[in-house]
Amino acid sequence: MSTSRRLLRPILYGSAAAIAGGGVLYYVNRPRKIPGSDPASVPPPRYTEDGRFAPPRFPLVKTRDEQIADLKRSSGVRPAADVIIRSTKETLKSLIGPTEDGLDEERGRNQDAEPYDLLVIGGGATGTGIALDAATRGLKVAMVEREDFASGTSSKSTKLVHGGVRYLEKAVWDLDYNQYKLVKEALRERKYFLDTAPHLSNWLPIMIPVQKWWQAPYFWAGTKFYDFLAGSEGIESSYFLTKSRALDAFPMLKKENLFGALVYYDGAHNDSRMNVSLAMTAALYGATVVNHVEVTGLEKDADGKLIGARVKDRVDEKNGRKAQEFSIRAKGIINATGPFTDAIRKMDEPQTSEIVAPSSGVHVILPGYYSPSKMGLIDPHTSDGRVIFFLPWQGNTIAGTTDAPTAISQNPIAGEEEINWILSEIRGYLAPDLNVRRGDVLAAWSGIRPLVKDPHSKNTESLVRNHLISVSDSGLLTCAGGKWTTYRQMAEEAVDEAINRYDLRTSALIQAPRVSGSEMIDDAAALDGTCQTHQVRLVGAHGFSNTLFINLIQHFGLESIVAKHLTESYGDRAWTVAALSAPTEQRYPVRGLKISALYPFIDGEIRYAVRHEYAQTAVDVLARRTRLAFLNAQAALEALPTVIDLMSEELQWDKKRQDREWKDTVQFLASMGLAKSKLSVTRKDVENGKAGEYDEHERALYSRHDRPADTMESDSKLSPGEKPVISRDSPVNK
Repeated sequence: MSTSRRLLRPILYGSAAAIAGGGVLYYVNRPRKIPGSDPASVPPPRYTEDGRFAPPRFPLVKTRDEQIADLKRSSGVRPAADVIIRSTKETLKSLIGPTEDGLDEERGRNQDAEPYDLLVIGGGATGTGIALDAATRGLKVAMVEREDFASGTSSKSTKLVHGGVRYLEKAVWDLDYNQYKLVKEALRERKYFLDTAPHLSNWLPIMIPVQKWWQAPYFWAGTKFYDFLAGSEGIESSYFLTKSRALDAFPMLKKENLFGALVYYDGAHNDSRMNVSLAMTAALYGATVVNHVEVTGLEKDADGKLIGARVKDRVDEKNGRKAQEFSIRAKGIINATGPFTDAIRKMDEPQTSEIVAPSSGVHVILPGYYSPSKMGLIDPHTSDGRVIFFLPWQGNTIAGTTDAPTAISQNPIAGEEEINWILSEIRGYLAPDLNVRRGDVLAAWSGIRPLVKDPHSKNTESLVRNHLISVSDSGLLTCAGGKWTTYRQMAEEAVDEAINRYDLRTSALIQAPRVSGSEMIDDAAALDGTCQTHQVRLVGAHGFSNTLFINLIQHFGLESIVAKHLTESYGDRAWTVAALSAPTEQRYPVRGLKISALYPFIDGEIRYAVRHEYAQTAVDVLARRTRLAFLNAQAALEALPTVIDLMSEELQWDKKRQDREWKDTVQFLASMGLAKSKLSVTRKDVENGKAGEYDEHERALYSRHDRPADTMESDSKLSPGEKPVISRDSPVNK
C-alpha cells in the first residue's frame, strides 16, 4: 500500500502541475478578439451581376439650421419660414375651415413647444457622451457648445485609452482602494471604447525600458497585475524582451545600461474624431446637437429653479451679423464644460466657490522616424518623477505630457520651458547618435486638464481622484473631472442622476435610425430605456474592417495611404468621403486631391465635414475633422488657402468672411506651435511659397533640417577647395 502511494504521489503531483501549467499557458495564449479583425457587421457593397454598383445609403443628420430651429421651438418660438407657412395655412383655414391635417399640425406644434428633458452645456467628450446616453434612453435632449466639438481638452489628450499603470502602482504602494477602483473601471471602459468605435481606436503595445536587473521582476509583476485586472477585457498579455530583442523592436532606444524591456498593451485613439462621432451618433438618435452656440445666461422660475438658458449663434457674428439671443427650455440642465465648469456654475450662483484646479499638459509632435509605427514607449520615472509617453500617432510621434497649474484660456500656448523639458527627457532614453532638435517639433500644444475639488468635502483643497457629479440648489447638475477613457461611465452616472433629480421618464426606442445604413442590423434592438451605450456602435463602426480600405482603392482608385486613412478616420462613412472627392485628372490616384503633400488628408474630407459634421470654420476642419493642425502647424498654414476656398464653396462665404477665417486660423495655429514670425503672414505669401522662410534665430527653432549641405567631393564639379553652396565668383572661392 505504501509503495503504491509513493508511486502515485509524484504522478498526481506531476499531473496537477501539468494541468495548472497548461491552464496558465492557455490563459496567456488564448484566442483574443482584436478590434477590426472580425468581418464587418455590414459587408461592403459589391457589383451586381448586371454590372451595377449599389453604394451604401446612410441616414442623414438634420442640418445645423434645422437643429437651431428645433432649439427655438422648445420655448415656443417658431422660425421665420414656419411663421410664413403657418400664416398661409391660417388664411386657408379661415376660408375652408379646419382640416384633419390642420389638427395634426396643431398637435405637432404643441408637442414642439414642449421643453427638452435635458439641456447639456458643453460639447467635449463628456457632453457628447451624455447627449448620446440620454437620446438612446428615449429622452428629449439638446446639447450646445460655444466653440466646436472637442475644441478644448478633448482634442488635446495623449491619445491613449488606458487604465493607467501609474495609478495601479500608486494603488499598490499606497494601499489606495480608490485608485484601484479607478484602474478597474477604466480597464472595463477601455474595452467598451474599442468595441463601439473600432475604426477610431486600436490596441498599442507600449515598452517600458529596464535598466537594472532588479527592475525586471518589479515591472513584470506590475504589468501582469495590470493584465489580471483587465481579465476578459484585455487582449495580449505583457511580455519581457531581452536587450537584443528590445533594440530590434525599438531601434531608436539607447543601448547603454539597457538590460531589457517589458511590453504591455493599452489602447490608442483619434480623440477629436471620436468626439465628433459621438455628437453625430447622438444627432442620428434624435438629440439636438449644435456647435458654435454660446450660453449667455441661465433662466429660472419664480421659485429660483432652472428652467432653461439664453443662447446665441456665434456663426452669425462670424458672418458679420448681430447674433440674436433666444431661449431654450429644459426640465434639467447639465454643465459639462470641462475647464470652464466654474463659469457656468457662477451663472447659476455668482458667489459659489470654484471647484476646478486647472492643470496644463503639454505635448509635442515629432517626425514619425523617432518611433516604430506599432510600438510606444513609457518612461515611468522621469528626472522630476513624472511619467512621459512616447507614442506613434497618425504617422508622426507624440511625446508628453507635463503637469503644472495654469490659468484657464480657450487656446493656451505651450511654453518653451515645457517643450524643452520634454525634448530633454526624450534624449535621455534615445540613442545618443539621434540628435533630437527643437526644429524637429512639428507641432506643440497645451491642454487644460480640469482636476476638480469636491465642494461638499471638509477639505476643499483635496482633489477628486476621478470625476465629480454635484447638483446646486437651483438644479444645475455639474459633471466634471475624469478622463477620456471613462467618458461613457461619467455620462451614464450623470444621466442616472438627472433622471432621479428631474423626475424624467425614459422609454424604449421603437423606431431608431438604421445607423449602419443597412436593414441587416436593428440598431434599436437593445434600446429598452436603460443605459446601453456600452454596445451602441458609433457612426462608421458597423461596416468597418481592417481590409475595408482595399474596397475603396478598387472602386475609387484612391492612393493606398489615403484609403487607409479614410477607413481609420470615418469607418464605413469613408464611402461617402471618397465619393465627395474630386478627380485628380491623373492615371493614379484617380480621386482625392491632397490638401497637404505630406499627409493623406483630401478635399472630400472638407466637403464631408461641412455637409455631415457641422464644420463651420477652417479651424474646425484643420484641427478636429482632419488632424493636420495637431500634426504639423506649418503644413496646416500652407493648406489653409485650399481649405478656405473649399469651405467658401460649401458655405457661400464672402470676401470679408474669408479674410476673418484667415486671421482667426493663423491665430489659432499659434497655439499649435506655429512660429511667431508666421502670425503676420498673408495668403499671398503662402501661395508664393514664402511661408517656409525663416530668419537665423527661427531656423534654429523651427527648421527640420540644416541649411543646404556641402556636396560630396566625389560629386562636385568645382575645383578642390571651392565651396559648392557659394558662387564660383565669390571671394571665398578664389
